[in-house]
Amino acid sequence: MKNRESIILVSGSTGKQGGAVARELLSHGYRVRAMTRKTGSRPAIELASLGAEVVRADLDDERTLTAALKGVWGVFAVQNTWEAGVEREEAQGKRLAEAAKRAGVEHFVYSSVGSAHRKTGIPHFENKFRIEETVRGLAFPSHVILRPVFFMENWISPQNRPALDAGRITMSMKPYVKLQMVAVEDIGRFGRMAFEKDKELNRREIDIAGDERTLIETAEILGKAIGRKIELAPVPLDEIRKQSEDYAVMLEWFDKIGYNADIAGLAKEFGFRLITLPEWAERRLAMPKAA
Repeated sequence: MKNRESIILVSGSTGKQGGAVARELLSHGYRVRAMTRKTGSRPAIELASLGAEVVRADLDDERTLTAALKGVWGVFAVQNTWEAGVEREEAQGKRLAEAAKRAGVEHFVYSSVGSAHRKTGIPHFENKFRIEETVRGLAFPSHVILRPVFFMENWISPQNRPALDAGRITMSMKPYVKLQMVAVEDIGRFGRMAFEKDKELNRREIDIAGDERTLIETAEILGKAIGRKIELAPVPLDEIRKQSEDYAVMLEWFDKIGYNADIAGLAKEFGFRLITLPEWAERRLAMPKAA
């Protein structure tokens, strides 16, 4: 890390990953420029209250990116496939990286996806690998690529929470196949370390996971935290494919191959134990105890 006064631009700062990284950096005294299209949103206002400089910029608008990058030492870059779509996300990721290079950014941290380098055939994994290739090719003085796996927060996303509240997990996977997961809070911690240890981690590509569980185990863990029985009620894959071929291909890959992050190795190398699914569920889902 150059110094505590160096500006770190965080894209997606009002989202899950960017928000976690921004809050983690701010809590450790770093100077954060939080980039968002929604400067008046509650997450943006909260970041400003924590000391972030909140700026409006759009990943589709190079002019706004150039302004946001002025005087920046480091960048945390993340894009949202489900909002932008595969092709547009790829364009956004490359646009930010190229704009950062032109702006003289010294350290670039890109959040990709677990196993992006393994030729998965999943469209929103393959496009992230192509963004990785762009980052590598730009030859920043230093860069780090983080590859988080399935988010624990996905269980309480707007798509999954209604089913969970009704006592069901509808994810279409084989019940005994293990799925690696990570808490967004841990992505924040790795994001901070990617800036603190820019020299030590330069050119590293790190797959991040904190736990791995079958759907049967997941239902038991989430049910215990909520205080009710959770059943598996998977939606037929053909029905999912009608809505999203990309998502269906990913679920098939989960069943057949799956992520391969070295969870024990991460804890040993980086000196902290990552959050497990039971710990995450206890924090995020546990019902308040009666007085």
